[in-house]
Amino acid sequence: MTMHAKHDALAAGIGVIDIPVGGMSCASCVGRVEKAIAAVTGVRRAEVNLATGKARVTLAGARSEAIAEAIRTAGYEPAATEITLAISDMTCASCVGRVEKALRAVPGVVDAQVNLATERASVRAFGGDITPALIAAVAVAGYKASPFSQRQGGGDDAAATRRRAEQSALGRAVVVAALATLPLMALEMGPHLSEAFHHWLHGRADAFTLKLAAFALATIVLFGPGLRFFAKGWPALLRGAPDMNALVMLGAGAAYAYSVVATFAPDLLPEGTLYTYFETGAVIVTLILLGRWFEARARGRTSEAIRRLVQLQARFARVLRDGVEHEIAIEHVRVGDLVLVRPGEKIPVDGAVVEGSSYVDEAMVTGEPAPAHKGVGSAVIGGTINRNGALRFRAEKVGADTLLAQILRMVEQAQGAKLPIQALVDRVTNRFVPAVIAAAALTFAAWLAIGPSPALTYALVNAVAVLIVACPCAMGLATPTSIMVGTGRAAELGILFRQGAALQGLSEITTVAFDKTGTLTRGRPEVTHLVAADGIAEEEALRLAASAESASEHPSAEAIVAEARRRGLALAPAADFTAEPGLGITARVDGHIVAVGSGRLMAERAVPVGTLAETAAAFARAGGSPLYIAVDGRLAGLVVVADQIKSGTPAALDALRALGLRIVMVTGDNRATAEAIAARLGIEAVEAEVLPTDKAAIVKRLQQGGGGVAFVGDGINDAPALAQADIGIAMGAGTDIAIESADIVLISGDLRHVPEAIGLSRATMANIRQNLGWAFGYNVLLIPVAAGLAYPLWGVLMSPVFASFAMAFSSVSVLANALRLRRFAAERGAAPPAPDAAPATA
Repeated sequence: MTMHAKHDALAAGIGVIDIPVGGMSCASCVGRVEKAIAAVTGVRRAEVNLATGKARVTLAGARSEAIAEAIRTAGYEPAATEITLAISDMTCASCVGRVEKALRAVPGVVDAQVNLATERASVRAFGGDITPALIAAVAVAGYKASPFSQRQGGGDDAAATRRRAEQSALGRAVVVAALATLPLMALEMGPHLSEAFHHWLHGRADAFTLKLAAFALATIVLFGPGLRFFAKGWPALLRGAPDMNALVMLGAGAAYAYSVVATFAPDLLPEGTLYTYFETGAVIVTLILLGRWFEARARGRTSEAIRRLVQLQARFARVLRDGVEHEIAIEHVRVGDLVLVRPGEKIPVDGAVVEGSSYVDEAMVTGEPAPAHKGVGSAVIGGTINRNGALRFRAEKVGADTLLAQILRMVEQAQGAKLPIQALVDRVTNRFVPAVIAAAALTFAAWLAIGPSPALTYALVNAVAVLIVACPCAMGLATPTSIMVGTGRAAELGILFRQGAALQGLSEITTVAFDKTGTLTRGRPEVTHLVAADGIAEEEALRLAASAESASEHPSAEAIVAEARRRGLALAPAADFTAEPGLGITARVDGHIVAVGSGRLMAERAVPVGTLAETAAAFARAGGSPLYIAVDGRLAGLVVVADQIKSGTPAALDALRALGLRIVMVTGDNRATAEAIAARLGIEAVEAEVLPTDKAAIVKRLQQGGGGVAFVGDGINDAPALAQADIGIAMGAGTDIAIESADIVLISGDLRHVPEAIGLSRATMANIRQNLGWAFGYNVLLIPVAAGLAYPLWGVLMSPVFASFAMAFSSVSVLANALRLRRFAAERGAAPPAPDAAPATA
């Protein structure tokens, strides 16, 4: 089968595909699915197998997405696989449209998205391995595709090597083109600029010899470094799908061909039109090659964040096996291995410390600048740097399961995504190049018909200027480059956009709803105050209370025991332990009867609380949980337990208010406690006494008020609310960041990253709008000028040489603007000291 025959077959959608269908449970399900598929126009046959859970569909022109929608409408779920391809030879936005069209024509493909900046295609498809068919379809369209090979931990070495080779080849091409173009410009333009040079030059060679020299130099440029434009542009033109290469080929080729005729067959041209434009074609090629070289260098810098993350990966690890130390490649580390890390070394994989103590620099992974202390039981992250102590830890996650590998996968997925704003760009760029060729043809005809003498010369120059000045590259790069730089910068700050669309959605929110426990607060109760009664030492009261509570698993009991151990108190064993739900506990400690609990428990034990009752009430109003301590029927003191507000919470909320956002707190606490915490934090809107299952309904109600809603939670109990929100933001859970319900993950769990993420999202969207405004505005303004519309008014014409410079500058300026996002640094606010007098409650 010829390539064109293959293309016709693909376009016709002829083939057989297998579609996994979820939700079928009986024979009637099979019948419903078969009927739904058969009703789709272009389906020749549908057979559904309940045992395999698949539908085999024979296509006769039907689109896969139509079949998928029919299955969903019948009440079942079609399952598609994700395929990633590396695409090469794309040069502009119109290339993207053609590759997407070719991929979507392959039977079984549900959707295909191609990213010019990352040079990747993401394909959702049914059936078995259709990668060979996808690669063939891309080849028919005139491009090259290969399976995307992702190293452990991310990164595409083959693509990086190819990009470096391309950059080097462009650099060499620019040098060769420039060495030939500079003397050519001296020959062609020098005599017009200097009369002395004119007489000197023509005194040494006749006019025809000079034209021959110009012809030779121009031929070297166009069919040496410039041959790439003809090699790619001509086949694209023959396929009826011209691209940027075709525009350059037509523009530079027309100037060159006209000059060749004027040199070797002057009788074919009208009198007064025997001008040569050899330098025009050569300069066009040289400047566009120079622009592409700058563009390749700038595009390389857009993925710098990914490269820095990949470089964090240690290459070797020292493990202890059978009592012997071995140095092995990290891909050979197994879960359960004991790993040894010396000061100054990178931690190779994720795990938990079993021996040693040190400070670890986690800045490049979590975005937190201060080194974190690690001791026995602490989690360590692969890729972070051990600073000053030796550690021995047990490997818990290796290979693709490590935090660094997950970060890289998320960032790469986000960078390859298309935002909703890209839809308009795609519609325009798919028609852009044919429209430019039509505009150039119209320009040529108009100048030839009504232009001044020599009309042919004016027609040629202005048509070439239109072809060259048009720049679909800038439009194609405007969105993906900003996404690449923005999501890469976010990853460096410890903010992971799991979906590219969240980058746009986050910039549009008006309300941020927070879960309280574990989000605004630390999520674990702590002792905040201890008040001893007259006649007993504070530490003795705490020792007795902690000894009694040591037999309890209640969070408040754990907080009291933890405080006693922090103070170095030796606990005594508890006997006769009794827990009374809602009241407290009693136990025998060192021969004393110790009771710890509420005022109701004291009343039942006939223990007078005296003046401490007012103190307890004050702490309760502030959001704490006061517990009385009684020893042998006498009041010994009061201990206050609360869930402390995180140190970064006040600064984060202040920053959100500065961004003009409404803040809502959602909690299961009783209203009095919730409002006490809200008052401390300056939150006016409070949803209290909310069950976890009702949080999604709260978010839905907030959405009905207008504007986008972001919900910030811990990603576990808050999963329904995270899924319901326009943007779900999950707090990182140690080294486990695979939180499927969220759109964004904050690795460190620092709330100050929330306003930082919103600020970065807004900055990225502003950057995209600037890029699109420049790319569209550039073409809207300069194409009419190149066509000569300004000539009747001001006598202004655009030289093709200036047009080529402007075209190259357009793409480079878009990339340079996107790279400004690398310097994004939001005002996070200083972290306040740890809360003291006023606690939060669990």
